[in-house]
Amino acid sequence: MSYDKFPVVSAGLASEVVVGWDDIASALARTGARVIVVEAYPGVRDRDLAELVRRLEPDHVINPADVRKPDDVIDRMVEPDLTDDPVFGRLTSLSLADFYDAASVRVPSEGRVVIAGTGASLISEGDLLVHADLPRWEIQQRQRAGELGEGRASQLYKRGYFVDWRVADRHKTSLWPRMDFVLDTASSTPKLVAAASFFKALRTTAARPFRVVPFFDPAPWGGQWMREVCDLDGDAPNYGWCFDCVPEENSLLLGFGSTAVEVPALDVVLAEPAALLGSRVHEWFGAEFPIRFDFLDTMGGGNLSLQVHPLPAYIAEHFGLHYTQDESYYMLDAGPDATVYLGLRTGIDAEVMAADLRRAEAGGFRFPDEQYVNRFPAQRHDHFLIPAGTVHCSGADGMVLEISATPYIFTFKLWDWDRLGLDGLPRPVSVEHGLRNIQWDRDTEWVRANLVNRVTRIASGDGWREERTGLHEAEFIETRRHWFTGPVTHEASGGVSVLNLVQGAGAVVTSPDAAFDPFEVHYAETFIVPAAAGAFTVTPLGEGVGDGAGGAESEWATIKAFVR
Repeated sequence: MSYDKFPVVSAGLASEVVVGWDDIASALARTGARVIVVEAYPGVRDRDLAELVRRLEPDHVINPADVRKPDDVIDRMVEPDLTDDPVFGRLTSLSLADFYDAASVRVPSEGRVVIAGTGASLISEGDLLVHADLPRWEIQQRQRAGELGEGRASQLYKRGYFVDWRVADRHKTSLWPRMDFVLDTASSTPKLVAAASFFKALRTTAARPFRVVPFFDPAPWGGQWMREVCDLDGDAPNYGWCFDCVPEENSLLLGFGSTAVEVPALDVVLAEPAALLGSRVHEWFGAEFPIRFDFLDTMGGGNLSLQVHPLPAYIAEHFGLHYTQDESYYMLDAGPDATVYLGLRTGIDAEVMAADLRRAEAGGFRFPDEQYVNRFPAQRHDHFLIPAGTVHCSGADGMVLEISATPYIFTFKLWDWDRLGLDGLPRPVSVEHGLRNIQWDRDTEWVRANLVNRVTRIASGDGWREERTGLHEAEFIETRRHWFTGPVTHEASGGVSVLNLVQGAGAVVTSPDAAFDPFEVHYAETFIVPAAAGAFTVTPLGEGVGDGAGGAESEWATIKAFVR
């Protein structure tokens, strides 16, 4: 049983998908539509759209880019959202129509017309509407490769995160009621699926356990654990990150027969928020997935940046979000020297520490972290709680399963150990933001009593026991760990749950009332159980992966997160 890097959700029949530009163009032409509109998510390649347009053999082609407002006008328009901060901005309230003078275009009244590109649907509703889509992770790869615009990839990402993707997602969902087809442009092999099949697949996904497609990324502090356990390609120097439950950026593979259609995992959140999240969580967060699971690998690597996350009032005032990034570190594995930096040493002088952080930011001075920050030894299955405002980072030689709320971009780096990013440039720190959010009273004694291994036995049964491991009372996410050697049933809670198999080779997730087909997971895999799936049972498969942690040598364990 090995880690599955490309999980597929069985969604329909092979006959529901058209593959390749020639067959896609033929399928669209057979509809008899005179005006074909191909709306494109920002990041879809112009050359891909050109391949489709050429094969459609139109009498007239309209490119929305021709009526896009001048760059200097748009730069002024988005400046209040992007701000002058090198990393952070505010989530925009602009709409796609704000970027175009679409009313100036006249659509020919005769012959086949193809309107293709971002903003195409602003020009005409057309007779046939296709939405060309791709996930944000693929967009980031294209940004890094220099395919999408000029400038550093980090600045392109910032523009996408705060402006372009927000605008495009709102526009995409407004088109859904009248959309005819979805076009998968994430790879070199395009795939077309009818809108009815697409939405049916999303409904199916939101009613049973599923996994999104994890993605792995090197980091300046990255380690080697994931390379071996997740069987990753050997070209990268390390792998520091794995996002395996961040629907805003991950893909979702919808299986139609043997063909997988890749769409943004965010689509299932936007299309089926109540079924996926549950009515209570949906009312609280809207169509946003509030729980994030990711890996931070420092096994054979270095320390993460010393950092702090914004307090709720601060993130609302400065960045326009209504909740913040509370989080925790669950130690999936740990070497003999693994540590976690957490909270401040008792008796420090806040003004002196602030002055030292500013000196280090200016350069030529090493921040003396050992004078100011607690450092706790970390072992496998330890759980460190990190409410917003707490200074923290993972030290070297640890494998962290990070469980947190979703606003993952809002990390205020305080000190980055005098190292460069993978691009050879200094990584930006945000000392002033950080200093305005540090909770100075979270000292050694408070942290040890409130944030380190707060484990409470909740319940037990034949072959299982349940523990509460956090999070802190200030955080809205609850985490529960189950140790088990036989089946353990999780009652329906009315909300979404996210789990990871933190011990054991594999397990199968079933429905007590056969509401969904059995679902198999493997060690270290994160999976989502939608609210609509109801109760579920987790049963061990294969061999346990035990070291005596929590009990017998052959136990399985899951960690589960849900909204309180």
